[in-house]
Amino acid sequence: MKRKHVMESLPIEEPWRVFRIMSEFVDGFEAMSGVTNAVSMFGSSRMKSNNRYYKLAERTAELFVRNGYSVITGAGGGIMEAANKGAKKAGGESIGLNITLPEEQKVNKYVTYPLEFRYFFVRKLMFAKYSKAFIAFPGGFGTMDEFFEVVALIQTERIDPFPVILVGSDYWKGMLHWINSVCLKADAMEKKDLNIFTITDEPKKILECVNKFYHKKGGR
Repeated sequence: MKRKHVMESLPIEEPWRVFRIMSEFVDGFEAMSGVTNAVSMFGSSRMKSNNRYYKLAERTAELFVRNGYSVITGAGGGIMEAANKGAKKAGGESIGLNITLPEEQKVNKYVTYPLEFRYFFVRKLMFAKYSKAFIAFPGGFGTMDEFFEVVALIQTERIDPFPVILVGSDYWKGMLHWINSVCLKADAMEKKDLNIFTITDEPKKILECVNKFYHKKGGR
């Protein structure tokens, strides 16, 4: 049986998708080129302003901005809104990398520098390339996706190490118990890989963790 060339089997519009992807990369790199000292904050879009983690994210973002950082989020509600709110309140750069979804996600009102993305993988690259640290508050699949991907990239040495912090020890303890009691026991992971990330609940300790990392490296 004659085998078709891969390009012959693609719908005619598929090869042109490559150019849309390239364009989104170029636009993202150009728009983010001036971002030099930012941290990314992730977390659930469902959490309301009276939630303790919402308030914690707001305080954390405000503290980082007052110490010379910009803040990057996914531009949506919940934890993202809280982080952008704290950044804006402190008078800093409040960046939102929005994603186009079937159910449209609106950019929260505290974003001062919004960017729009169609492709998740392009958006995720922008987070990783322009962040000095990843700070993950309680969240769902999206938050866990961002967290596990960057941990895997550091583990496999595809990117240089940088601070990865889980905020909310009560929230994440079940996942950590599973990693320790199941993954490590099954020899599916190495214990040293747990050193890639840190867990804490205090904004000052989060900032201290990031500053300490870059102090050892000789500056931000």
